Amino acid sequence: MRIVFCWLICLSSVAVAQRPPNIIVFYSDDHGHADLSCQQVVDDIRTPHIDAMAAQGVLAAHGYSTAPQCVPSRAGLLVGKFQSKFGLESNGDALDGFNQETTIAERLQQAGYVTAQFGKWHLGPTPQITDHGFQYVFAQNANRPFAANIDLDAEDRPMGTLKNQRYHIDGCSEAAAALIRRFSDQPLFLYVAYRAPHVPLDAPQKYLDRFPGEMPERRRQALAMLSAVDDGVGLVRKTLQECGLSEQTLVFFIGDNGAPLKIHKLDAPGGGPGWDGSLNDPLNGEKGMLSEGGMHVPFVISWPGKIQSGQVLSHPVSALDVAATAAAVAKLNVKGNDLDGVNLLPHLTGEAKTAPHDYLMWRWIAQSAVRDARYKYLRGGQREYLFDLQEDIEEKHNLLDQHPEIATRLRTQLENWAETLKVRGLATKPMSGTWEQYYDYYLDGKPASQPGVGPRSAARKDAGGAGRGGIGVSSPSIQGWFARYAKLSQRQQTLNVTPLEKAGNANVALIKSGFEVAQARALKLQCSTDQPGKVTVAWRLKGQKDFQAECRKVFTLTDSTPQTLQVDFDGDETLIHLRINLPKTGFTITSADVLQQNREQSISLWPMKRIKD
Repeated sequence: MRIVFCWLICLSSVAVAQRPPNIIVFYSDDHGHADLSCQQVVDDIRTPHIDAMAAQGVLAAHGYSTAPQCVPSRAGLLVGKFQSKFGLESNGDALDGFNQETTIAERLQQAGYVTAQFGKWHLGPTPQITDHGFQYVFAQNANRPFAANIDLDAEDRPMGTLKNQRYHIDGCSEAAAALIRRFSDQPLFLYVAYRAPHVPLDAPQKYLDRFPGEMPERRRQALAMLSAVDDGVGLVRKTLQECGLSEQTLVFFIGDNGAPLKIHKLDAPGGGPGWDGSLNDPLNGEKGMLSEGGMHVPFVISWPGKIQSGQVLSHPVSALDVAATAAAVAKLNVKGNDLDGVNLLPHLTGEAKTAPHDYLMWRWIAQSAVRDARYKYLRGGQREYLFDLQEDIEEKHNLLDQHPEIATRLRTQLENWAETLKVRGLATKPMSGTWEQYYDYYLDGKPASQPGVGPRSAARKDAGGAGRGGIGVSSPSIQGWFARYAKLSQRQQTLNVTPLEKAGNANVALIKSGFEVAQARALKLQCSTDQPGKVTVAWRLKGQKDFQAECRKVFTLTDSTPQTLQVDFDGDETLIHLRINLPKTGFTITSADVLQQNREQSISLWPMKRIKD
């Protein structure tokens, strides 16, 4: 009997190995770049199951959505073609073009796959999801009745309204796990699109209880909803393991676009429209922008036994690559111009040594962008920017004037690509007032014009406050000083900076802004460091939108003894902003004083008092 049993197991294993691999896509909603703990950006998020998936596969450090908004990004993902090619550029556009396209679900279903959709659809009436290649539908995206043709146990039912029995995230996870068990002997394509942490924020108490302590309630709700998502990923992966399918399943986890911050990250009660509690740190901007904060998203890929574990992919990749990769691993016959993405598998197994893409390009209404391996050209209305994303992922330094030849090369590439879109050109409409304000604030450094941001908005922006979020990346302020990727503390008259263990390659910085010292002639900084290293002092003068290359000075601290660093100014300008980049070691400031031209007194920036020169 034992011999027969072992023989049956062997036959089953051979059958599994010979059939096409399963493909699962987890898609989160308005999920900021910071909010996976494996990103090592913030320290309040906990996503152990997605972290395990990344540890056993690949964390794409530069993973991108196709749009900074829900509808077009979902259309691009499912079709595998940039959505503006079939006329679905933004949420308000007609779905006619999408309805005529062939989705990856349709291609896989025709190849013998069992296909299923769970959660948010947002691409037309949910009872019509089956028209787009999904045999099974469980379209629960809220705690109310929803369209489905299977129940929680993945049993068939007529397509129609199903009463919700679980919190919507849990319901999608349970139904997906049940479908895996039901069809464990057939190839599967599952699209699990959680409506989280998108508003309305609605996490049940069992998830909220995981995040006690003082924090904005909207942040607590986002953490709780993402914890439910993480549990769902864990349940699906556990089910795959129980069915012996882990090494037969390619899994993606991707966000649809960046988090909406609404500039101010107001902790409004009720959980409805507004900031969804998620964070884009350390990226600049938010949902609705083609800056990094709008579409540089969480992006994880796993295929145990096929993809080497523990990888961090530094090359840019796109959600468009999902369909191309799925088509390749399922050995589908796809025409060369049907898909815009790239099969990522050779790049993840080491077979291909080159980057998957020479360029990635986007257009969203009045905004367009292109990036290569290093540089990004961004256009918003009539504004143009060039960023070096290797050195400046936060998009703080516009290099357009310094490198016009690079900007021209990228702009030309973008213009040529834009001619392939259904509506040609770098924009389809003029820039709206809302996005002009967002570009003013995030990219041009102007104070926010909306209520709730005072004259210290620049300080909050640079410190990761109102502009970019600061939980876990920027410390709470002490006398107006902030530390990025470090903890800040005060002991008597010293200001102490301790880098976070999760800082990685990020620049640890100490920041002071929101002040004005007229006729500044020198900064004297008395400081010490635990270990030798370089300290860069950068400053901004009134009228400057950003830090200039000539407004910085590098010092080398050779030992741990207290030293005085001095930066000289011309005495005719007003100093408004300091940023001190630090070595990744303990750093202490005893005093920071600005001397003024023709004055006997100096202004003390630390400690906050006036002292004799």
